[in-house]
Amino acid sequence: MSESKSFGRKLLNIFFEEAPAAAGTAPEQVSTPEVQVPAAPRSPAGSPDTKFIDHFASVLEKHNLPGADYFEFRTTLKSLAPMGLSEEQQFQAAWASFKALNKDLNAGLLTSTANQYLTTLQSDREAFLKSVDLAVQEKVGGLQNEQKSLQQENENLAKQMVEIQNKMAANKERLSKITGEVDEQSGKLQQNRANYEATFLQFTQEITKDIQKIGQYLK
Repeated sequence: MSESKSFGRKLLNIFFEEAPAAAGTAPEQVSTPEVQVPAAPRSPAGSPDTKFIDHFASVLEKHNLPGADYFEFRTTLKSLAPMGLSEEQQFQAAWASFKALNKDLNAGLLTSTANQYLTTLQSDREAFLKSVDLAVQEKVGGLQNEQKSLQQENENLAKQMVEIQNKMAANKERLSKITGEVDEQSGKLQQNRANYEATFLQFTQEITKDIQKIGQYLK
C-alpha cells in the first residue's frame, strides 16, 4: 500500500466511525479533485466519499506540520474511544499521554494547528468549487447554448419545410441526444459536488468540535 493510501486510511480511522462506501476511483494526486461533468437544477444529498477521503489525505499530508500537533493528538484521542471514558476523560487522558511524550507542547498549539488544518481544507474547497463552476460554464453551458441555437434554427427552418426537411430531421435527432446528455452529465456533477461537501463538512465539523473541547477541557 502506498504512503498516500496509508495516510488516507489513517484519516479514515480518526475522523469516521465507519468507512464510507466507495463512490468511484480515487483521483490522482492533483491540487483539486477531478471534475467529471456539469450542473443540474436539483442538488442531491451528499455523503462522505472514499474518493474525497483519499484526496483530503493527499492535501493534509502535503500540508502536515512538522512535529507533534493537533493531528497527532487527534490520533491519540481516537485510540481511547473504545475505553468507555467520558468525553472529558478521553480528552484529559489523551492530553496526559500526548504531553508525556511532548513536554514542550501546550493546548494553545493544538488549537492553532487545528485552525491551520481548517484553513488548508477551506482553501482546497474554494479551489474545488471554482473548478466546478468552470465545468458548468464550459460543459453544461455549451450544451444548453447549442440546444437553444438549434431550437431557434428549427423555428426558422419550419418556414421552409419543403426545402429543408432533411436538415430538420438531423437537428431533432441531435436535440434529443443533447437533452439526455444534459440530464446525465448534470446529475453526475451535482452528486460529485454533494459528496465533496459532505466529506468536507465531516472533516471541518470534527476539527471544530475538537477545538471547542480543547478550550473547554484542556486549561
